[in-house]
Amino acid sequence: MMAFLATPLVVFMIFVAPLWLILHYRSKRKVSNGLSCEELEQLKQLATRAEAMQARVKTLEKILDSEAPNWR
Repeated sequence: MMAFLATPLVVFMIFVAPLWLILHYRSKRKVSNGLSCEELEQLKQLATRAEAMQARVKTLEKILDSEAPNWR
């Protein structure tokens, strides 16, 4: 009965635990490094697109306000 429980524990400790720790600390390191240059550029592009979409929404709201005052 003890061998039945010990075998999965040994397999876990030899294979799963080290891999789990390596992946955990690798992700921690990536998060602590902040954004890469590519990610920062992508974030700037998304912010620009969001501002353009916001301007479009405001324009559409003005059009709807003038054509259908009770649309809201």
